[in-house]
Amino acid sequence: MKFGKTIKIFLIDGESNGRMSCELSNWSGKAYKIPRIKIKDCSDRNDLNSTGVYLLFGKDEIGKEQVYIGEAESILVRLNQQLIKKDFWNEAIIFISKDENLNKAHIKYIENRLHELAIIANRYLIENSIIPTKSSISESDKAEMEEFIENIKMLVNTLGHKVFDEKREVKTKESKNIFYLKSTRNAEGQGEPTSDGFVVFKNSKASLTTVKSISPNFLVFRQKLINDGVLVNKGEYLEFIDDYIFSSPSSAAVIITGRNSNGPLEWKNSSGKSLKEFEVNE
Repeated sequence: MKFGKTIKIFLIDGESNGRMSCELSNWSGKAYKIPRIKIKDCSDRNDLNSTGVYLLFGKDEIGKEQVYIGEAESILVRLNQQLIKKDFWNEAIIFISKDENLNKAHIKYIENRLHELAIIANRYLIENSIIPTKSSISESDKAEMEEFIENIKMLVNTLGHKVFDEKREVKTKESKNIFYLKSTRNAEGQGEPTSDGFVVFKNSKASLTTVKSISPNFLVFRQKLINDGVLVNKGEYLEFIDDYIFSSPSSAAVIITGRNSNGPLEWKNSSGKSLKEFEVNE
């Protein structure tokens, strides 16, 4: 059972786009979200000289989200170094301990686990050139660090980045939240509605061809998915090589069927209930 959380966000400069600190009720950790252009102003934050972990966020030339995950015994010193070394990022999210209870072994463990979780989620391009070393810590310390990591995941999401959130929110295939779509021309998909939109699962099949009446915008979008390697030609159909998040169930249905589609009506769960009925009645 999960309980409600209280998150306190303080706008340090009194600006929504400026520096902010973030604290979670009953947690010894503390987060900062700092735009790149504000790093030079952070000499007034003494606690940023502490040991901690940090994430650098930016986008590549085609708009794909990127992240670099790092650790440092003095966060502020390291961020100033990263201003010179790395130019892809435009904001940093930092995590420290308010009681200064994080040591070098702790942050190396956290850094490695965050890197691992980002790879599993597969949402962002990871800028780390090597896998961070995972330190060996005691069983009790590991339990504490795993709890610390859960709070990091929550706050990073709250601060605008789903870098650690898996695309699927359903964990078992027996769940009533999984929906199916089957159409002509070998189109056969599985997916689920999530807080991001609609996720089509890996190995779903999309029609190899499209009808003439399909919207031109979807033709362009479909070709982009092929060019990006999201859809791979298997001869008789196109296959999703990984889970893919669409903005809506209709967008997902159009790409799979190769024709204009009403997603809320065409996606149905194992009981035959449409997504529209499920959303209204459940």
